[in-house]
Amino acid sequence: MKTLTNATHDPSLKSWVASANSGATDFPIQNLPYGRFRRAGVDEPWRIGVAIGDQVLDLHLAYRQAPWADEVRPLLEPLAAGDLHAFMALGAPAWHVLRAALSAALAEGSEQAPFLELCLLPQLQCEMSLPCRIGDYTDFYSGIHHATTIGKLFRPDNPLLPNYKWVPIGYHGRASSIGLGGTVKRPQGQTRAPDAAAPGFGPCQKLDYELEVGAFVGRANALGEPVPMDQAEDALFGLVLLNDWSARDIQAWEYQPLGPFLSKSFASSISPWIVTMEALAPFRRPFTRPAGDPQPLPYLDSGFNRAAGAIDMILEVWLQTAAMLDAGQPAVRLSQSNLTDAYWTWAQMLVHHASNGCNLQVGDLLGSGTLSGPKEGTYASLMELSANGRQPITLPGGEIRAFLQDGDTVTLRAFCAAAGAVRIGLGEVSGTIAG
Repeated sequence: MKTLTNATHDPSLKSWVASANSGATDFPIQNLPYGRFRRAGVDEPWRIGVAIGDQVLDLHLAYRQAPWADEVRPLLEPLAAGDLHAFMALGAPAWHVLRAALSAALAEGSEQAPFLELCLLPQLQCEMSLPCRIGDYTDFYSGIHHATTIGKLFRPDNPLLPNYKWVPIGYHGRASSIGLGGTVKRPQGQTRAPDAAAPGFGPCQKLDYELEVGAFVGRANALGEPVPMDQAEDALFGLVLLNDWSARDIQAWEYQPLGPFLSKSFASSISPWIVTMEALAPFRRPFTRPAGDPQPLPYLDSGFNRAAGAIDMILEVWLQTAAMLDAGQPAVRLSQSNLTDAYWTWAQMLVHHASNGCNLQVGDLLGSGTLSGPKEGTYASLMELSANGRQPITLPGGEIRAFLQDGDTVTLRAFCAAAGAVRIGLGEVSGTIAG
């Protein structure tokens, strides 16, 4: 297997941007994620930037003010124009070359530092937008522990359906309602109480979050042409956090026989910075199945996937209620799980999606599904934590929650940490429920 890490991952590498060297930042020089920003409160064109410490490197300015090698300037050009989508479409070799160039430019001792110092903007002074145009959105169901826990609530004797361990399950979501969080309006819809003869229409009473990770597709495949496993990694650009907000009572009434619809399409939230797959190389781990489980069918299998298909990433959910905010109390962590809990890898999900000839597009978003662990403290939704409302949880201040109430703020965070590597993070995404 080829070596995954290179000079950009060197743990001894430091940046001339001091805040990138703190050890606690999500955005050291070993990360260099892409996002779309502009100065807060200013009506100006959106720009593409790279997060470095607590700063953003403005690639519009960097392209014009700093010297770059001849092979680098054409790669910066679409980013300077504010078009991350066009840069992604250049392909994996271009991504690798530019990452190396940015790493060298931001490293201590860089001759470009005096030019690039003028191209930094504090993140606190930035307004963020979706990083690129999202053409389509598909949400998978790769969290086996979530699937099992939810299945036990409704099918105690048969929690996992027969196809689960054979095929990556997914459904087509709604790209137009994906945002960066902020205010999340409580949806309305049809629900039916167990003892009711007919459904009613009104506000959702079982509003929930789902802790997920999203992957951006960076290479298109033509209609009718599947993507083989040995090409899947080069078709994955990077990862973001994803909160696939869920109206559980609406979902219970509508999802049979065709699956989620209005219970999911009212809002999905992602974090603003796309952490590239290359940045995550030090945290790749072997993909294995528990003893006795079926191995993937050949089209979902490869030597690379077995050796390094999984990613070791810690995932967290934090909750702050309106009462906690008013009292000056910090958010409380509800769960901590790991991306290695996923039953399918990103390559397998992408390959299966395209296996029937479906033409994935640059900028498409793939959701992992809810990434719970196997025990208490790792459940990544309130439906699991409260056993569908039958066992409400008690928060430190004494408040009770079965599902989300108006004024609740849910924050998702994620980071990777391992011996011999610098900690990097995905940042965070927050949403506050409004009636």
